[in-house]
Amino acid sequence: MKKLFFLSLSLTCCLLSQGYAQTGISVSPPRLYFESDLGNSNTQKITVTNVSAKNALDLAISLGDWEYDDKGENMMYGANTRPISCAGWASVKKEDTYFTLAPGEKKDIDVTLTAPTTLVDKLSAHSSVLFVSQMNPVDDVDNKGANIKVSIRSGIKLFHKLPLAKSKKIEIQNLVYEKSKNILGLFFENQGDIWVDGKVYTDLVNVQNGKKISVDPIVFYTMPGNKREMTIQLPSALEKGKYTASVMIDYGDTNNLELGELSFTYE
Repeated sequence: MKKLFFLSLSLTCCLLSQGYAQTGISVSPPRLYFESDLGNSNTQKITVTNVSAKNALDLAISLGDWEYDDKGENMMYGANTRPISCAGWASVKKEDTYFTLAPGEKKDIDVTLTAPTTLVDKLSAHSSVLFVSQMNPVDDVDNKGANIKVSIRSGIKLFHKLPLAKSKKIEIQNLVYEKSKNILGLFFENQGDIWVDGKVYTDLVNVQNGKKISVDPIVFYTMPGNKREMTIQLPSALEKGKYTASVMIDYGDTNNLELGELSFTYE
């Protein structure tokens, strides 16, 4: 029977290969947030757990870069290749760069971020990703009975900001109705100097009968300078008529709200 190789990559705190219960690692927390002045160090801890039932895992620590694309998806890159990279600032103890965990065993790892004494890029916020990678693929069977090789890699995002970086500002650039796709297109930008996450709330009001429909909130994450294109799917059972769409971006307290409004006709 042919053997296949299966690699699973995740940027979440808990990772199990989909459909395969015999191997997996859990890494928590999924994100580390550092704050320090230039030239100073800050150390935080992650916990790596082998959740496999029977397989010992050989694991290695490495660093890389990432960015959000305009849809908010994670894009992976080599270390020290992105403008926002802080991969070169991060380190772990030598004995933690490669280690083995027995089934059910866990290990705490100190992650240290040392900001440089000067910044060439002048950015107030930086980010990279720390990978925990399985180096010994194990035999498994998929849900169709085929033999496979399973290897796991989990990523923990590292964020660093200078103490003075506090400005959060999201600005809506455009809000459009795309009739052919039955969607609203929301375009916004993170104009602050720090990462911003939040939710987008959308209400639709039929101006002819006053009926209000609320669309499920959409979670978003951004880094400074990110421009985002978000698709807001309209309900399939929306009745024909003239509507006012109200979009609210909530990314903090009541002082951090961005509002947009659009009138359109649904036919």
